[in-house]
Amino acid sequence: MASHEPAHTAADEPAPADARAGTPAGERPRLRLRPRLASAPTPYLRLLTATQFAFNIGFYAVLPYLATHLGGGLGMAGWLVGLVLGLRTFSQQGLFVVGGVLTDRYGPRPVVLAGCTLRIAGFGWLAFAGSTATVIAAVLLIGFAAALFSPAVESEAAREAVRHERDTGAPRAHVLALFSAAGQAGAFIGPLLGSLLLLLGGGFRAACLAGAAVFVGVLAGHARLMPRAAPVSEPADARAPDAVTRTAPRAWSPWRAVFTNRAFLLLCLAYSSYLVAYNQLYLSLPVEVERATGSGAALGWLFALSSLLVVVAQVPLTRLSARRIAPRTALATGLGTVAAGFAAVPLAPAGPGGLLPGAALVVLLTLGQMLLVPAARGLVPDLVEDRQLGLATGALSSVSGIAVLAGSAATGALLDAPAPVRWAALAAVPLAGAALAFTLPAGRGGKDRGTRAVAG
Repeated sequence: MASHEPAHTAADEPAPADARAGTPAGERPRLRLRPRLASAPTPYLRLLTATQFAFNIGFYAVLPYLATHLGGGLGMAGWLVGLVLGLRTFSQQGLFVVGGVLTDRYGPRPVVLAGCTLRIAGFGWLAFAGSTATVIAAVLLIGFAAALFSPAVESEAAREAVRHERDTGAPRAHVLALFSAAGQAGAFIGPLLGSLLLLLGGGFRAACLAGAAVFVGVLAGHARLMPRAAPVSEPADARAPDAVTRTAPRAWSPWRAVFTNRAFLLLCLAYSSYLVAYNQLYLSLPVEVERATGSGAALGWLFALSSLLVVVAQVPLTRLSARRIAPRTALATGLGTVAAGFAAVPLAPAGPGGLLPGAALVVLLTLGQMLLVPAARGLVPDLVEDRQLGLATGALSSVSGIAVLAGSAATGALLDAPAPVRWAALAAVPLAGAALAFTLPAGRGGKDRGTRAVAG
């Protein structure tokens, strides 16, 4: 993670619309690497990948245990627990668009550092919050912190993946799969860290303080290592005498381009169904584990199983899907697999310790996630201009966050419904997303890597 190489962005020479398919205007031709080294990630990509790993260690040391803490420790009702978790997701995913816009305007470094600082404050506050109001405030702060740093890192990873694909011929999905695998490696270690602290008697407060300590290290490391980059969306003629008179129309132009892009909005809706389903790992899964075993002690091991699957299988699975199927097909197949995970819960036998239904949900949801997340992220650069990539990356998660907020209280109320009804209703959400996915452009990958998706 030690790299002082300048960030590769499109800021130095804004690329015209048709430059997405080739070399941006003004950029010098790059020497091809030898074939054996052609797919090796750049130092900046390695930094971004290590960033995702560290973020998730701190995050997942706390989040898997939040629902149990709210319901058991603080005595909140099921619908209120669902609402609090929905507010956390909304303040994170729903406000990603803010982090994306700030990244385009100021560059990724200041946005990442500000997000880390807020995450430290949020975890420290949550460790000592005892009332509903203070818990909600701390959770909102934690979510907004991620709304700052995650779009900065993810948009940079997507931009670098496209550049790497152009320079080496290695599909961008491979790079994004490595990025996802690194994040899941952190998500594998984080719950184990939280479980260890709970087993040692430290409780939820110790997990929160441990998560804050991890982010102290992340903040210090990125203040030292993250390169300074020029804003991507800074106009080339910003210093022109009449630049001020052109600022207002240009300020709204990227928003209009992104939010009137029909294909991109369909991608947002399909991705929303995944995030609504994924949120059940923090709402329905803890309840299922508590019902089956009488405690939440096994929850950390199920999260570890999910993360271990991604660490082991993400890269080979993405390599296989990138060669054989289009991103649109990978997205739809992944959502269908997630739906199968919910349908499997009432059908799976109780098994040893009563964990088989929960394990079936985790395995199938994780397999679906491994297919759909790199495919969805890889589609975004095909649907928008490079200078709108931060905004679009944020918007993808923001629309999803709004959907989660709208559905969280409802899914929390489903906790009291009969099991077949609850799991069938939850399965219907990603199934609807899969149907939407088939209306998208195919995207670059699989058999049609030589063609480019057309937005609209």
